[in-house]
Amino acid sequence: MVAVIGDIHGCYNTLVKTYDEVKAKYPDIEIFSVGDLVDRGKFSFEVMEFIKSKKIKFTAGNHDLMFYFFITQPTNAIGKSWIYNGSESTMESYSNHMSKMREHLAFIKKAPLFFNLDDCFISHAGISSFLKRSIKKNILDNPEELEELLHDDLNSLHSVIWSRDVLMNIGKLQIVGHTRFDDVYHDASADALYIDTSACGGNKLTAVIIDKNKLIDKISVDTELIDIE
Repeated sequence: MVAVIGDIHGCYNTLVKTYDEVKAKYPDIEIFSVGDLVDRGKFSFEVMEFIKSKKIKFTAGNHDLMFYFFITQPTNAIGKSWIYNGSESTMESYSNHMSKMREHLAFIKKAPLFFNLDDCFISHAGISSFLKRSIKKNILDNPEELEELLHDDLNSLHSVIWSRDVLMNIGKLQIVGHTRFDDVYHDASADALYIDTSACGGNKLTAVIIDKNKLIDKISVDTELIDIE
């Protein structure tokens, strides 16, 4: 059984409250996130510090990688778009913590594109049905091959960090963020659970509890306005 938190986007106070509620109900549970830790909300630095301190595992989201590439490889195509996608709030949050930025960027660099767990498959935007021709039926049995395939496709609109396509049914419950919904949404045909409930848009942050490819609980916390105003 695992807990997975949706897109956080700098909403530190909302994250702390969500984390505390999850741990109060499931003290020993391992917690993951679908990524997009930074941008839009006001406290990206604090979110990164909290994620590190609590050892929350996360998959790299498009916003995390835009941040990483803009700073470390500014000519990279992914990094170039960051200036139009919430960079101001992230840079403001680091204004008094610049010495920590490199450490956090290295943390993002180490983040995988997916977690293939016994309980579910976690990624930021999911495995697009566009990739059916490239992905073998038994691809989940070869994570290194899948990681390489997804990494090579990273800047495509169909990629695991950008896709808004109909997702591929991979024979396991996919937990994804990236595409916002007012509440957790399950696409039955793809067996994909969307958990970005627009914390940075003033709605709520959601953690889902998954056991053996089934949603057994969800914990949602209304956005703390201090995070976005």
